[in-house]
Amino acid sequence: MNIQVSLKDIIEEMEVQFEESRSLLNINTGEIIIVTSEDLRAAEDEEPFDHLPEWEQENRMNAIDVVKNFENYIELPTKYAVNEYEIMENFSLKVRDQRMQESLLRAIKGKGAFRRFKDKIIDFEIEDQWYSYRDECFKQIAIEWCQENKINFIE
Repeated sequence: MNIQVSLKDIIEEMEVQFEESRSLLNINTGEIIIVTSEDLRAAEDEEPFDHLPEWEQENRMNAIDVVKNFENYIELPTKYAVNEYEIMENFSLKVRDQRMQESLLRAIKGKGAFRRFKDKIIDFEIEDQWYSYRDECFKQIAIEWCQENKINFIE
C-alpha cells in the first residue's frame, strides 16, 4: 500500500462514531468514508436510489462500492476498540493527588459515569491534562491500527 493517511483524520473519525454507521478507509485512495447500516442493506438489496437527494445518492454509491469491493476497505477502530471508560480509569489512577484520584474513581462508577467524570475534571481544573491524555491514547490506538493494517500514516 502506497497511500498515506493522516493520523489526525483517523482520530477525528474515531471520536465521532455513530451507533448505526461504520467508518472505513479505502486502501486504494486513502479516503475515509462513513456508511450507515441502512445504506449498506439497501446497497446489498440493490434498491433504486435515483429519487433520493444528491447527498443520499452519494452515500448510497459509497455503500455500493463497499459492498462490491469490500476487499478495498478496512474498518477504522470502533468505539469498542476505543474503550473510553478504561481511558478515564487509567487517567484517574495517574492523578497524584489522592483526594482527587479517589473522587474521580468514584465518579466513574455506574450509570452517568461520563457526565460525572466531566464535571469532576472541570471542578478540579484538570480538563487540559485530561484532554491531552485522552488525545495521546487515541493517537496510540490509531498508530497501532495503522501498523496492524500496514498503513503508512503522517502526523
